[in-house]
Amino acid sequence: MTATAEAARDTQAPPPEGPRKEGGLPRPWRSRLCRWDVRYSPYAFVAPFFLFFSAFGVFPLLYTGWASLHRVELSSPDHMEWAGAHNYLRLLDDDFFWNALRNTFTIGVLSTVPQLLMALGLAHLLHFRLRAASFWRVALLTPYATSVAAATLVFVLLYGRDYGMVNWALGAAGIGPVDWQSGRWSSQLAVSSIVIWRWTGYNALIYLAAMQAVPDELYESAALDGASRTQQFRHVTVPALRPTILFTVVVSTIGATQLFGEPLLFGGAGGQKGGAAHQFQTLGLYLYEQGWYDFHLGRASAVAWTMFLILLLIGAVNAVVARQLGKTR
Repeated sequence: MTATAEAARDTQAPPPEGPRKEGGLPRPWRSRLCRWDVRYSPYAFVAPFFLFFSAFGVFPLLYTGWASLHRVELSSPDHMEWAGAHNYLRLLDDDFFWNALRNTFTIGVLSTVPQLLMALGLAHLLHFRLRAASFWRVALLTPYATSVAAATLVFVLLYGRDYGMVNWALGAAGIGPVDWQSGRWSSQLAVSSIVIWRWTGYNALIYLAAMQAVPDELYESAALDGASRTQQFRHVTVPALRPTILFTVVVSTIGATQLFGEPLLFGGAGGQKGGAAHQFQTLGLYLYEQGWYDFHLGRASAVAWTMFLILLLIGAVNAVVARQLGKTR
């Protein structure tokens, strides 16, 4: 009996096992984790950006807007006195604010228009085959990689009244020396030249990248029709670059609105004033003077939000123009 019982027991089917496990987890949990990974992992990857953007972008923006509605002094930033729209209304009656706004506009025009025209011409030259093309492209980007302080200090020496190289060249041409920092137009031209030198190569490379995306068939068709290089540039290249040109115009305008480092360093010890008569003081310098020299953080916050509203207006105009260009294409 014992042998028969043992044989019967050996022939019995093994007891049913639980759910099959892979990697220590049951199969349903494994598939559920895979679905969660596919669905939520992208949000985890981009979460650090939104955290840093909220901490260093959204919060300062909202706090600046709240401070602009109060009287706040740099000596006691925790003490706020409600002022409503007083800081904004005060800007409307402040001649220095309107002066800074005019200077920002004129310096922006003086720097943006030549800069983009020169960038477009340089990109057109580099678009065709040249010897050492990589060298010229890197050379164009070198001014952009140079620090603002180093570039501005070099230009300060170049525009020196007594020993500057620019006045030396003017003297060689029979023109008297110019006090570049004292005159309104001369100082704004000098500051604009710094901006042009730093950003022309950067915009030229943007235009060059856009030109390389234009199909070669368009140039070949224009050449078969007898179009010269100049005509190809006007009737093929420029129309194809309209979105890129609009983008660089908007970005350059935003940069001109926020212009700060070049005029500050160009003005020397009293750079925050933009010259003795505020002749090249921009909105950025006016904000800096109000907040960190006059200690009026509430007024400075109002200037910052005014600049922000100006940038929003520029963005709205860009959207309208881009939409119209899209309809005409």
